[in-house]
Amino acid sequence: MFCPTSLNTLTEKGSTFEGRIRRGEVVSETSIGLDEAEALARVIGAVRRKQETSRPEVTRITGFSRTLVSKYIDTTIGLNLLQEGALGVSTGGRAPRLLKFNADAGAILVAELGVSGMSIALSDLRGKLSEIVELDNDIGLGPEKVLLKIESTFKKIITKTKKEIWGIGIGLPGPVEFAAGIPMSPPIMPGWDLYPVRERLSKIFNAPVWVDNDVNLMALGEVAKNHEKKYNELIYIKIGSGIGAGILTHGRLHRGAQGCAGDIGHIAVAGIADVICRCGNVSCLEAVAGGIAIARDALSAVENGKSAYLRDFLKVNKKIEASDVIQGAKSGDKWCVDAINAAGQQVGNILATLVNFHNPSLIVLGGGISNAGDSLLASIRETIFKRSLPLATRDLEIRISTESDTTGLTGAAEMVISELFSPPILKQWVVSGIPELPINYQDSDTNEE
Repeated sequence: MFCPTSLNTLTEKGSTFEGRIRRGEVVSETSIGLDEAEALARVIGAVRRKQETSRPEVTRITGFSRTLVSKYIDTTIGLNLLQEGALGVSTGGRAPRLLKFNADAGAILVAELGVSGMSIALSDLRGKLSEIVELDNDIGLGPEKVLLKIESTFKKIITKTKKEIWGIGIGLPGPVEFAAGIPMSPPIMPGWDLYPVRERLSKIFNAPVWVDNDVNLMALGEVAKNHEKKYNELIYIKIGSGIGAGILTHGRLHRGAQGCAGDIGHIAVAGIADVICRCGNVSCLEAVAGGIAIARDALSAVENGKSAYLRDFLKVNKKIEASDVIQGAKSGDKWCVDAINAAGQQVGNILATLVNFHNPSLIVLGGGISNAGDSLLASIRETIFKRSLPLATRDLEIRISTESDTTGLTGAAEMVISELFSPPILKQWVVSGIPELPINYQDSDTNEE
């Protein structure tokens, strides 16, 4: 067990705090060592994951001595990260004073962008959302106009809170280089390629910013709301206009070397060679089974007289969307039913490969096309179980997400909180008591997971 060299200095600084140091105030030390930060992160995490806990329980979880745990706890109380509450239950002797994580020490601004809408909110340091705003959006307008709308809404939210903004989390509907906080060649986001989203927002709001693709955030949001062990090995599939996957291994998000792991929408589908994808390639999964593909094929079905439901629908509506095909399937239209089943089979074929490779315990389906419900689920499940190894599917659960539309926002908050309290980032700001720029994002230990 290590003995931290600068803990006493940090404890002395923390003990003089009255709440927290605000931005712009000067402290003589700017960071602590990684060993100290790892220890503090373990102590904070042991408390943060519970509503309340005791010092003996923190000692048990961390494996540190009681003396070290007391020093770390005293430090974090001084930094306003932990608080002492009511007395706990005595197991013989003096009852312990319970500890709780101070979720109100700071706040997180979060935004999730879609093709035609955006969601924006404020979060506390536990991921509890407030000030939720839903706005129309056109991602094709480019980053300047879209980010202006986000910034304006963020500023309105800030005027309603007395908390310091500790960080910002953004979800984008396309590939993101996580370490740099920039979108990379997003097929449905013209003008966004290499746009400095992190740099722009951090300058405006003077706070650290993390950016990721929307599916990863949905996966994080799903896990944040469900703490069962099976969520440690999870694949979250978003089937909307495009198709993507968020992959968790040992309970942690797998982003890959550059942050684009899980982009399954651009895996080629066998036996289909004449469908051009928005990315420029042919026979991509999302060009065959995504929402835009389903709407495209629905128009062809009307032109060829294959769907009475869609023909009648188009007589009174200007266009057909995938949601209309889903409604047609629920109404019993044969072409619509077959279209949803075919999409499910194509997605299932790709997922079967992922199941053999990754061996998840749980697959969760989300996105607009998942509203097709049991028919889509049955098609995907049947294909996966037919094409995957028996051992890989023996305990596999496949279901449609039951979470609310705020799952991505919750995931964005969880992303920022996890980064702030990861040892390489925590060591940069814990002495000052509040996350401040500049932040060395490259130090993050989640960049290559």
